[in-house]
Amino acid sequence: MLLLFFFFTPLLFQEVYFKNLSKQKQKEVMEKNGNNHKLRVCVATCNRADYSKLAPIMFGIKAEPQFFELDVVVLGSHLIDDYGNTYRMIEQDDFDIHTRLHTIVRGEDEAAMVESVGLALVKLPDVLNRLKPDIMIVHGDRFDALALATSAALMNIRILHIEGGEVSGTIDDSIRHAITKLAHYHVCCTRSAEQHLIAMCEDHDRILLAGCPSYDKLLSAKNKDYMSIIRMWLGEDVKTRDYIVALQHPVTTDIKHSIKMFELTLDALISFNKRTLVLFPNVDAGSKEMVRVMRKKGIEHHPNFRAVKHVPFDQFIQLVAHAGCMIGNSSCGVREVGAFGTPVINLGTRQTGRETGENVLHVRDADTQDKILHALQLQFGKQYPCSKIYGDGNAVPRILKFLKSIDLKEPLQKKFCFPPVKDNISQDIDHILETQSALAVDLGGTNLRVAIVSMKGEIVKKYTQLNPKTYEDRLELILKMCVEAASEAVNVNCRILGVGVSTGGRVNPREGIVLHSTKLIQEWSSVDLRTPISDALHLPVWVDNDGNCAALAERKFGHGKGVENFVTLITGTGIGGGIVHQHELIHGSSFCAAELGHIVVSLDGPECLCGSQGCIEAYASGIALQREAKKLHDEDLLLVEGMSMKKEEVVSAAHLIQAAKLGNTKADSILRTAGTALGLGVVNILHTMNPSLVILSGVLASHYVNAVKDVINRQALSSVKTVDVVVSNLADPALLGAASLVLDYTTRRIY
Repeated sequence: MLLLFFFFTPLLFQEVYFKNLSKQKQKEVMEKNGNNHKLRVCVATCNRADYSKLAPIMFGIKAEPQFFELDVVVLGSHLIDDYGNTYRMIEQDDFDIHTRLHTIVRGEDEAAMVESVGLALVKLPDVLNRLKPDIMIVHGDRFDALALATSAALMNIRILHIEGGEVSGTIDDSIRHAITKLAHYHVCCTRSAEQHLIAMCEDHDRILLAGCPSYDKLLSAKNKDYMSIIRMWLGEDVKTRDYIVALQHPVTTDIKHSIKMFELTLDALISFNKRTLVLFPNVDAGSKEMVRVMRKKGIEHHPNFRAVKHVPFDQFIQLVAHAGCMIGNSSCGVREVGAFGTPVINLGTRQTGRETGENVLHVRDADTQDKILHALQLQFGKQYPCSKIYGDGNAVPRILKFLKSIDLKEPLQKKFCFPPVKDNISQDIDHILETQSALAVDLGGTNLRVAIVSMKGEIVKKYTQLNPKTYEDRLELILKMCVEAASEAVNVNCRILGVGVSTGGRVNPREGIVLHSTKLIQEWSSVDLRTPISDALHLPVWVDNDGNCAALAERKFGHGKGVENFVTLITGTGIGGGIVHQHELIHGSSFCAAELGHIVVSLDGPECLCGSQGCIEAYASGIALQREAKKLHDEDLLLVEGMSMKKEEVVSAAHLIQAAKLGNTKADSILRTAGTALGLGVVNILHTMNPSLVILSGVLASHYVNAVKDVINRQALSSVKTVDVVVSNLADPALLGAASLVLDYTTRRIY
């Protein structure tokens, strides 16, 4: 169901954007279409809700007069005084309204909705005969929109339907899908909606996955001045994150139950005792009864409540962006509010089936106020990662390009694509599917790497820099590289779903915080990585330890795929690892599980960077081998025949390995000791976890695999000797693991 109360103030920045589009690019599109005819577009808006989605498109059309002619038709609740006569806001946005149609029959019950559809059907033919549009743009799932689509279809006018294919929980589903069957072209917001349209046998080439047009405004809104707006609507004494926005509509298929739930919601809000902005319900059947409930409980005069009929869109998004919580059953809660990470409590069945971010907590049914009150206690004041499920801020350019590609010479009769469905199933901005991808960050002891990784594990683009030594420089470089990669994703046709970060140290993945790191990464304790990256990119962010990420990479892309119990050991500058048990990654009670590099294999061994002695990392890591190589070099025992080093060249583990291969017995002895230490650690793991597979990963894995197998044969119990020990075939396990944090994440939460 759509929002009731949104409307735009002038969006000048959008007009400037579209006016500055390359004239050469426009000419190329025109030549490609082979058609110099201006497309006459009729945009019909029925209420404040659909105007918030249609206005960005209208600005784009208006800014390209060489391609389009725009006619605006206003009907429905826009013209009702009780709902603010919001057609005036369209005029304030400097749009010429061609026609105003009074189509709402008052009564706010089921019969009035039917009569309103009939009245619109009587009035619309005359308007469409006069305008003769090439295409009509219809939005959403309202009964007014059904009348528009029916009239246009019967009068052989092409229809572009915005937001088809989505699923909610009321009569709106039926209306939305009915409009889909009448429409010739479809603009959808999510991949799931696109799949639903395909399942409904719509023509693949006439579906555009663009995102929600309102997100083009939302993602640039949060940093504007907001305190004056909050004070204007809620009072001078209100602070950010310390108030609630409530918006609840009637469910037309179960009016009595929705009124009862609204009553319980108000009781819970009164008990919760926080300042609350309550917006009046929409014009659907049952809204009068809900208003009576508000007045019966004295909401309009209660000191903690502010009851309003509508809020301008620019102001509303500031209110929800800085609220402590939003509660109700509006689609705004499950769609737009996710862009800000504001907690949402979704009540009842009205949005059942909608895709949601992790900020949404569902209360499907409530027979007392206690359940709603408990949900308020759980959600109020939290801050979630920003979600871009419904858009990335680039919907309007995609829609305009889609409109320009429409060939009016094509037959008007719709074609349906019945199963079986092709694999390559839809048209996107460049007539190909954008690749769903993740932004992966690998923060190691030496290098900082950022990559765009596709759903199939392909590294589309990779950036590498040396890891700075200080916290400030490191964080600044991470943000700079992420922003650069996110911008480049558009050029390589990738849609970034989120950011995954693989880092050394002990990590709290629930909060996205690096708790503690060894000396390998300096100034890297109590570091919140999630918040700054999420704020900079407006994307959800996940963070985990590099060893855990290597295990996740193997589970999704490597040898661990389909294996129930396995262990990954990553050998590089340090030694890390991850444990997958019953297909799930183990973090431990204090996020210290799988610190496999710090298993002690000798009581009097060399000192480790963690401060202990005799750890695997003190024997087998790149740093440990470099330490031993330097000792040999200082004693002139490293270089053998066939080796040479430049004067300024730094001794490394690679020199030690090369010396061992060329017959240096001391170097070979050091490598065998390192392999034995790693093997003893693996034996301890086998006796503790009993996995069926051990995967050695990292640059040193191939040098250790035989030594590890030998130690297992000598030292392990017979029942675990059959374990498979393999070398990873993944080139970048840390990056792929960071990507899998994003690609494997499920967003649906039910309370």
